[in-house]
Amino acid sequence: MDKEWKVMKELESVNQYNELIAKDNVIMLFSADWCGDCRFIEPELPEIEETFPTYTFVKVDRDKFIEICQEHAILGIPSFLAYQNGKEVGRFVSKDRKTKEEVIKFIEDLPSI
Repeated sequence: MDKEWKVMKELESVNQYNELIAKDNVIMLFSADWCGDCRFIEPELPEIEETFPTYTFVKVDRDKFIEICQEHAILGIPSFLAYQNGKEVGRFVSKDRKTKEEVIKFIEDLPSI
């Protein structure tokens, strides 16, 4: 298994968030270092990213970007928001642990790009 995995981008600024959602097909993963449920899904993320190459995946540190979380009603983590052409097209937001299968189903159920 010498396969090179894509490495999920980490959000660096509010401006970057706004730029990414305006022009890209993006899935934002809201997470935090201290979140056990976030660590649970983390090993599955490279395979999920590889399965959906038409999306850019971006990790948003909830503690660094609390204002984005408040603005988008992200009340639990890990949570996922999907954007296409500047519009939110899906959200998988709750305080519950997410499985690989649930995340894949969420992405598969998004509008076709």
